[in-house]
Amino acid sequence: MPNFTQCLALPEPMTSSGIGLRAETDDDRDFVERLYLTVRWEELAQADWPETAKTAFLKDQFLHQRHHYLTHYHDTDFGIVTWGGAPVGRLYLYRGRVDCRIVDISLLPEARGQGLGTALLGAVFAESAAAGRTVSIHVEIFNPAQRLYERLGFQDVTVRGPYRLMQWGAPSMPPTSDPTP
Repeated sequence: MPNFTQCLALPEPMTSSGIGLRAETDDDRDFVERLYLTVRWEELAQADWPETAKTAFLKDQFLHQRHHYLTHYHDTDFGIVTWGGAPVGRLYLYRGRVDCRIVDISLLPEARGQGLGTALLGAVFAESAAAGRTVSIHVEIFNPAQRLYERLGFQDVTVRGPYRLMQWGAPSMPPTSDPTP
């Protein structure tokens, strides 16, 4: 089961507005599957498939992603973002020696565009800078969130297939190696 051994310190303005971060548990499985479907649904908009086929395909893809994360990122902290106590997203962080990898950051549609992602990334930046780490993320080249990452100072390290490896860090911090996502 996923863990969240090192809870990210959220700034007071976030916590006072009801934003929280807690460890993902087995009870969150249905939520993270639903979240995955909301994030990926738009990609299938052009597919001439019945809605049931799209849902079945995305549920299968969710299982593959979950297996990949639990196999290759087993020492990652798997966190659920809450707002007013209700789950609204996930933040999966791998804290390496020199880099903090954002394995996944996703929000429900109703939680997007309200500054929550920016605030979460700011908390990751603060923790990472204090530890002397860079922050990296793989983002698909068609993902609209890449504009947010660029605005916050992420820069390209490599582009491989449909993924950009982007990194944030002080200019004195050298780019990290590019492990496959």
